[in-house]
Amino acid sequence: MKGLLVLIPVVLLTVTSLDGCIMEEQKTITVFCGSASKPAMEEAAKAFEEKTGIKVYLNFSGSGTMLSQMKLSRSGDLYIPGSPDHMVMAEYDGVAEPESAKRIAYLMPAILVQRGNPRNIWALSDLARSGIKVGIADPESVSIGLYAYEILEYNNLRQEVGRNIVTYGESYSKIVGLVVLKAVDAIIGWRISSQWQSDAIDVVYLEPEQVPRISYIPAAVSTFTEDRGSAQKFLDFLVSPHGQQIFNKWEYITTESEARKFAPNAEVGGEYKLPETYRLLVK
Repeated sequence: MKGLLVLIPVVLLTVTSLDGCIMEEQKTITVFCGSASKPAMEEAAKAFEEKTGIKVYLNFSGSGTMLSQMKLSRSGDLYIPGSPDHMVMAEYDGVAEPESAKRIAYLMPAILVQRGNPRNIWALSDLARSGIKVGIADPESVSIGLYAYEILEYNNLRQEVGRNIVTYGESYSKIVGLVVLKAVDAIIGWRISSQWQSDAIDVVYLEPEQVPRISYIPAAVSTFTEDRGSAQKFLDFLVSPHGQQIFNKWEYITTESEARKFAPNAEVGGEYKLPETYRLLVK
């Protein structure tokens, strides 16, 4: 009799548990992101799950790498690269739905140096000084790498600074890590990184006329999504007041007018393509 009394609650609990799994299966979506959005996107995904019960899986790497993975696997619910350049590519390749595209936050290019700026780098031209070790992200797979190459071309410094480029990073987070670890003296990166790691990184702003384009983080629903409703809900959350508050908390620029303070006459968005004569600058 005692054994029976013990068994009955166990059976009832098991039935309840199984019934719960059947009736309340959690929805999930997968997002492929450029690394430039990482801290804010992680917090936004958590807040969204708490609000809706929809789990968001985030994959971070170079924007080009993420796009290639989506095309190869024919999977993913949202694509959120680090610049409009890769969104143009995604739309052209039939990976992203153009009509769903939104701007999440704006990104400004800058020179990132070690804390205290021990090498006295105060201008873009200083990256061409003898003995300065410069890092950039891979222009063929990372948004900021493409921007860095464009900036050097735009300011006629590609050859001079190119002589000092000692490494390419395969993702934005890795190229920022080179400054933190003091493996390079400077990188061309996004201004926002100096806000995240102010204890290790200082920012040197470009002159307004040196900035050819103001970048932004775009987002769009993937053509491969199997749950368009949930994907759209997360996209709408990112541009909602709550989502934008999260990006503001992480010091992202969320309005075009604020972004234009850094480069009033620069184009917003657009696309830059590597020249046909492009070759690695790393020696």
